[in-house]
Amino acid sequence: MDIMVTTRQGRVRGRVEDGIATFLGIPYAAPPFGAHRFRAPAPVEPWEGVRDAVQHGPTAPQRPYRPPLDQLIPESDIPGDGCLNLNVWTAAVVDEPLPVMVWIHGGSLRNGSASFPLYDGGAFARDGVVLVSVNYRLGTEGFGVFPDAPDNRGLLDQIAALTWVRDNIAAFGGDPRNVTVCGESAGAISIAALMTSPRAAGLFHRAILQSGPPHTVPRAEGAKIVRSMAKALRVPATAEAFAAVDRERLLDAQAAVVGKADPISGGAGFHIVVDDDVVLADPPLPEVDLLIGCNREEYRLWFVPTGAVDRVSALTLRLALLKFRIPGRVARLYRSTRPGARPGVILGEMATDLLLRAPLNRLADSRPARTYVYEFAWGSPVLGLGACHALEIGFVFDNLRHGESLTGPDAPQPLADTMHRAWVAFAASGDPGWSAWGSHLPVMVFDHPGSGVTLAPREEEMRMWLERP
Repeated sequence: MDIMVTTRQGRVRGRVEDGIATFLGIPYAAPPFGAHRFRAPAPVEPWEGVRDAVQHGPTAPQRPYRPPLDQLIPESDIPGDGCLNLNVWTAAVVDEPLPVMVWIHGGSLRNGSASFPLYDGGAFARDGVVLVSVNYRLGTEGFGVFPDAPDNRGLLDQIAALTWVRDNIAAFGGDPRNVTVCGESAGAISIAALMTSPRAAGLFHRAILQSGPPHTVPRAEGAKIVRSMAKALRVPATAEAFAAVDRERLLDAQAAVVGKADPISGGAGFHIVVDDDVVLADPPLPEVDLLIGCNREEYRLWFVPTGAVDRVSALTLRLALLKFRIPGRVARLYRSTRPGARPGVILGEMATDLLLRAPLNRLADSRPARTYVYEFAWGSPVLGLGACHALEIGFVFDNLRHGESLTGPDAPQPLADTMHRAWVAFAASGDPGWSAWGSHLPVMVFDHPGSGVTLAPREEEMRMWLERP
């Protein structure tokens, strides 16, 4: 059955099935190409009549993940220039304004899309939440640093989408005064920047950060990829010059520069930069309520399928300790608590804590507002992935059938029920169902066959990174 909604830009037609209304591919800004390429997002032109919103809109230009990640995280590739679009799932009949969640996908700021089937928001709509998922510019288009273009264009896209939500979500049954922005990996890192951005002030009221801590770099650091690409393309490192390059050739050059980089072992990558406009050098502490956490074995997504966990030798581990300036006593502690573990496991565990768990704990320690901390601990049997990066998403969305490439076919539905229910509760009330962070350091550990709160898990190791008394 069709359903019509009137937005400020025009009427849209969605579909209703089993009491859930779905609207796909609604533009929230003008296509960011042609005259708008490498510019801040421009307003979308209003339309006459009714616009169909029954198919996903174009995705941001990107290359697939490299093997074998391309099989574990299959990508959507929908051609077209109008990649600044969003999707809405809501109840077909709404009696009173519903809480809203806005999902910002991950992908190292160069991959991903809102059309990934795992992000289907039907279960949230079923349970009384309006779910919005957002596409934004990626890679060079969204986060390349140029002297003649605004920085952080992908963040500006996200802000434009949140502005659309503020202005239009009531027409879909959502409450614009109760908006939770949520995301994973690069999506969470984006949200961490949005929480303190003056450009995003008042656009959301709670935030969920899954496996992504606050992280920004100076402009000079962020510009390195553009300079490397310019050298390979033999053009000036300017937006004007890059705009004249064929889009496919630009993506090829981008892929060559970022190479095999990943969030754990490092390498060239795209970053959110401090521009003193969208992202401040000395931001205030965020005041919104937070739900934050990560997965117990984040590193395994990159280390295990590629075989890197087996290639790390004792010498490689020592060199990594020197590179990241990790004291030897830290490595000795990790070895003592994991007797018999291979050097690759020790390196991965330390990298997970250094880059994810410790920064998120530090954020929780520093905040005056309510913060709830979780850890996802259930381990996937697929390829020995364990509790790896991105594994929790299918559980959060209660959408395990679309996450089988990571979870396998027998993922525990009771764990999805528990985790999804906590996210719904947080969006509705700001309380996911366990104690807020405080002196006892409560962490909700999501696992199967049972989930529960653990006080200060692995605190001795955390103390090494955080210098807690």
